[in-house]
Amino acid sequence: QVQLVESGGGLVQPGGSMRLSCAASGVDFSRIDWSWYRQAPGKARTMVALIGHAADNTNYINSVKGRFTISRDNDRNTVYLQMNSLKPEDTGVYYCNGWPNFWGQGTQVTVSS
Repeated sequence: QVQLVESGGGLVQPGGSMRLSCAASGVDFSRIDWSWYRQAPGKARTMVALIGHAADNTNYINSVKGRFTISRDNDRNTVYLQMNSLKPEDTGVYYCNGWPNFWGQGTQVTVSS
């Protein structure tokens, strides 16, 4: 049984930082590409960052480039999203995804003063 447990969300002020974690079990973690998605209020869920199974391939949407960093620890079966210089438009529910269709429950990130 595949289980993804996300943590690290919460409330942060604009300009602040936050790190999300997604711990996976029941899946061959090291062989899968992992992504973080974001769903803002009233909007569709969209991919924010991706890391390939080799970890040397990462991709980001333009709005987070230079601010967010996705990483993975194959020994801990965990994928991370380090978010710096957060903006109010980064607010949303963040989901981790293991290709093709493994999803976490989501964690709320709110950027507000």
